[in-house]
Amino acid sequence: MTTPSIQRPTTTAFFVQAAIAFGLSLVALVIGIIKLPVGPWERGFLALGLIFVVSSAFTLAKCIRDRQEVEEVTNRVDKARIDKLLIEQDVFHPGQV
Repeated sequence: MTTPSIQRPTTTAFFVQAAIAFGLSLVALVIGIIKLPVGPWERGFLALGLIFVVSSAFTLAKCIRDRQEVEEVTNRVDKARIDKLLIEQDVFHPGQV
């Protein structure tokens, strides 16, 4: 018995919109840091903060995705076990009472 693959609700348009929004926000923030009237130490601190925030956001998104995938696999295994139990317990079989 094969189970159909779970279709992700993300469309291509949504993916493109998210990528463009990320790119625009990143470029705008970099330009803002460059144009900010502060010294190089402050600019460097803000740039390192930006790098840390972006990398930690990607890491968090990956962790959330991994957790959801594990839950999907667990749910599939649980469903398969329940289906097997239901098939084994045929209530209409004349020998069982």
